[in-house]
Amino acid sequence: MGPGTKKNLLIAACYAAVFAAGMAIGPKFAKENTSTRNGSFMPFGAGDRSGKLEKILGIIRDNYVDPVKLDTLQHLAIKDILKKLDPHSAYLPPEDKQQQDEDLDGSFTGIGIEYYVLQDTLLVTSVTPGGPASHSALRQGDRIIAIDQTPVAGNNIATSEISRLIRGANGSTVDLVVKNARYPDGRKVTITRGNIDVSSIDVAYMLDRQTGYVKITRFGAQTDRDFTTAIKKLQKSGMKNLVLDLRDNGGGYLSAATALADEFLSDKKLIVYTEGEHEPRTDYLATSEGSFEEGGLVVLINENSASASEIVAGAIQDLDRGTIIGRRSFGKGLVQEQFPFGDGSALNLTIARYYTPLGRSIQRSYKKGSDAYYEEVGNRFRNGEVNSDGHHYQDSTYSKEKSFKTASGRIMYGGGGIMPDIYVPLDTAGYTDFYSEIAIKGFLNDFIYRNLLRSATTPVSLEEFVHNYQVDERDYQHLLSYAGEKGVKTTENISKASKPVIISEMKAILARYFFGEDGYYRVINSGDKALVRSLELMNKDKKLVSYRDK
Repeated sequence: MGPGTKKNLLIAACYAAVFAAGMAIGPKFAKENTSTRNGSFMPFGAGDRSGKLEKILGIIRDNYVDPVKLDTLQHLAIKDILKKLDPHSAYLPPEDKQQQDEDLDGSFTGIGIEYYVLQDTLLVTSVTPGGPASHSALRQGDRIIAIDQTPVAGNNIATSEISRLIRGANGSTVDLVVKNARYPDGRKVTITRGNIDVSSIDVAYMLDRQTGYVKITRFGAQTDRDFTTAIKKLQKSGMKNLVLDLRDNGGGYLSAATALADEFLSDKKLIVYTEGEHEPRTDYLATSEGSFEEGGLVVLINENSASASEIVAGAIQDLDRGTIIGRRSFGKGLVQEQFPFGDGSALNLTIARYYTPLGRSIQRSYKKGSDAYYEEVGNRFRNGEVNSDGHHYQDSTYSKEKSFKTASGRIMYGGGGIMPDIYVPLDTAGYTDFYSEIAIKGFLNDFIYRNLLRSATTPVSLEEFVHNYQVDERDYQHLLSYAGEKGVKTTENISKASKPVIISEMKAILARYFFGEDGYYRVINSGDKALVRSLELMNKDKKLVSYRDK
């Protein structure tokens, strides 16, 4: 194994475990609701049907020599059946279905907090404005040590269990024991659970006087509403051009994807069409009421942009509406319909393929099985695709038997995800083994919340923080010492190479604490090469932003 291959393996492991999870947020940082699934869904239903499988399970129940858990056998049988179909057909146990529904529907029942597990207590890092917790005595910076008489301090309790304890029925109450400077021995805080709205928009702000930026995290039931609200505010601020960030957006509802694409396209333009063995072709057309049909448009994608994200990017690319920048997308061109069962579980079954306006299917092959299918994304790190000029992988990635030509004359291919018009490789500088270890093990976040936060004064404004706050050399040296105490050693050269990435993340996480997602992304985006390239495009070569005039 050569040094280049070894480095790419390290980058793959580090990026997959840290970057895609939110730039070193780690498993100890959580919201009340979490989600890991992706896809394009049609939220319709169908009833359960009994058959041979149910009869076999009944025979086992009534006749088998030993006691058996029928639910376990049933789940194993269903999983094995679906594995033979495709990688995206899936059985959802009741708790997974509830989580997916809440994530995509844009709301859940809880108290409205974010927290970080620090020294075996829950550090409240954010209280949702207007949420139930905001009407209580709970404040940012408080530490929760017990939930409904269940100790969470010193128990090494999982975030999933914490979420279960905090959440409950709408209108019910939860008792927290909270410690802070005023109550070092703890006090009880009772909060009435309520409905919490979750926006599909992570952040929306102006990059410069004419260019807006919107990052969408999922395609849920409220995505189009959230987007139009954000876009109107940006237009009032003078926005003429837009950067739409769909990186790490794993998908969601098909209807949400088509509604978003409709905001950029003129009347009766084909956005996407779906077709399957039992699903006749259905065309999804744009209407005449788009909120941003004119103006420069850039869409950012990467290897975690899947399904619904690819529908939007594919329509923008095929119709010459804008420029796609970033890295090759995931490559999921299948549509699932959800079939619910009476026990709260559901089957997400692939019922159709979707095709871009030119007729491209961007679905990657899954003939070698699900494991190889999902491993392919990791292979892009191992073979160097993500951190080099990805276009030289195009010949091996796409089938050249059939090409597609846009109205402006650009040649497109299908079968391997969306290849961006402008490829911006992942900047791997600073992704050392030292950085990987302190990020994955949570030592970086621990240091920030234990040490850096204590010495940081509350900033006057986000703008002041972004432009003036600096993590100084003394703080970085303290981090190195803290990592050493935890058994993570490094050399002077490696710590020097890691420093820019670590310093940036330290500042960004502090910005999130003080200013939420808006603060985090304004800091982390300041060194984003894909955004830099987008602004260069907007300001210097506007014709590239839209190919319609060529």
